[in-house]
Amino acid sequence: MLLHDKFGRAITDLRISITDRCNYKCVYCRTGNEGALYGDLPFEDYFRMARVLVGMGITKVRLTGGEPLLRKGVVEFVRELAKLRPQGLKPSSYGGGNGTLRLRSGQAPEAVPFPTPTVGLKAVADPTVADPMPDPKPEQQRTGDFSDPLDIALTTNGHLLADLAQPLKDAGLTRVTVSMDAVDPDRFVRITRVPGGYDHVLAGIRAARRAGLWPLKVNCVLMRGFNEDQIIPFGMFAREEGVTVRFIEFMPLEEGRTWAPTTVVTLDEILARMAEYRPLVEIPHARSETARRYRFDDGVGEIGIIAPVSHPFCGHCSRIRITSDGKIRTCLFSVWDHDLHAQMRRGASDDELAEFIQGVVAKKEERHHIGEPDFVPASRTMVHIGG
Repeated sequence: MLLHDKFGRAITDLRISITDRCNYKCVYCRTGNEGALYGDLPFEDYFRMARVLVGMGITKVRLTGGEPLLRKGVVEFVRELAKLRPQGLKPSSYGGGNGTLRLRSGQAPEAVPFPTPTVGLKAVADPTVADPMPDPKPEQQRTGDFSDPLDIALTTNGHLLADLAQPLKDAGLTRVTVSMDAVDPDRFVRITRVPGGYDHVLAGIRAARRAGLWPLKVNCVLMRGFNEDQIIPFGMFAREEGVTVRFIEFMPLEEGRTWAPTTVVTLDEILARMAEYRPLVEIPHARSETARRYRFDDGVGEIGIIAPVSHPFCGHCSRIRITSDGKIRTCLFSVWDHDLHAQMRRGASDDELAEFIQGVVAKKEERHHIGEPDFVPASRTMVHIGG
């Protein structure tokens, strides 16, 4: 029973928020008046949800938050997820239909060595370092190869990543995305309201590179009058640190509900601003990928632009989300949740959970309505959904 919605889209990507807590208070994300609003579930419950969904065609699981690295046991959870395959869990890896989790160590994959990145924002990276491990071919990303392991990713603010990058890689994490909205330390502090955070995040990015968590992506949310002057510095950062920088258009998901169309720095504007530094050349990407991808004209450094406001990509959406309290969200802008964990508490079997999930996915929205007269804000803000 593979997952498809009523518009014929295959659902292959699952995002699980494993905590609603965060150690940053980014000004565009949190007002500072609210902390965590929703509880965390035991990892065994998230694992059972993931196991059922992988058996229904999920090929990629991304762990999010809040800040997922705040959860003790996240490395062991990744190790257990790594035993899953797109056709389902290997028989020896779980206790039975009730989703009992038996934690046991597995053989760690070898880390991929990377050269030490150039330090500073003046020298240009060695072209041989810019893309040491190319992305899978787009057709492989679309269809999946059921002989391959589950693609396990994680989105983090990077503050705790330096110490956890290698253990996560050894446990089976495939890739990591770091949220980082400025490459200027003082600006970074003003955005995150965490003194000294920039150095922690930069150390985490470099540790992830050394560990072979690849491709390594750095996400920057752009807002007019706030940090759009960071576009060119981030282009330099991508080239020097050997990472993919992805700019994200500001969406109406912030806690203060102050979004306005004039605040959005659009894809076209980002391209024009970056061209003042160096030309970009678009490169192919899978239809279900959220980002339009570009390389600099000399082949050193990659930029992605996620443009849900100016260039929506809803028609190829392949994602669903599970919140930290166990509810399914079929779109970031959903106005309702679907309580999967409640089904588990009632004693539902795996088959009953799969039937519930199938019914929820059938209701997946065709698209969002940002900027339209009938737009209704999402029932949760981004920080309480999981990116």
